[in-house]
Amino acid sequence: MAAHRTGIRLDMTPMVDIAFLLLTFFMLTTQFRPPAEVEVMLPDSHSAIKLPESDVLTITIAKEGDLYLGVDSQFLRKNLFGEEFLLKTDVPVAMEALAQKLIEARVANPRLRAVLKSDRDTEYGVVMQVMDILQRVNLTRFNLVTNLERAD
Repeated sequence: MAAHRTGIRLDMTPMVDIAFLLLTFFMLTTQFRPPAEVEVMLPDSHSAIKLPESDVLTITIAKEGDLYLGVDSQFLRKNLFGEEFLLKTDVPVAMEALAQKLIEARVANPRLRAVLKSDRDTEYGVVMQVMDILQRVNLTRFNLVTNLERAD
């Protein structure tokens, strides 16, 4: 008589356990970005220069000309704006107070790079005022954020 051969069975339970463990780990450690304080429709351009990933000081100009200042570090945000703005990404700033806030930010972190985000419908004069303030406080290197226009 021939002996019965049994097939090899692989138990997939440990593999499924590992997959769900990894999924749970990534879900719990992910830091979600809070929603932006103001929505800005960026102008289009052909330039594709990458923005810095850390030490970023973002100046956002809304359509109506309102200014918002944001920093990527929570520690710096707490020192500049106080405890109540710790979890906000952008903090409203008056045009008159912008220069002082920029100086305070540069003193707290000299490596900060300024990034200017302006709505496409913002008046040009407001953008020029902000650029003049940046020049006055010796922040002459800054990036303008735009949407990359596709080459058709």
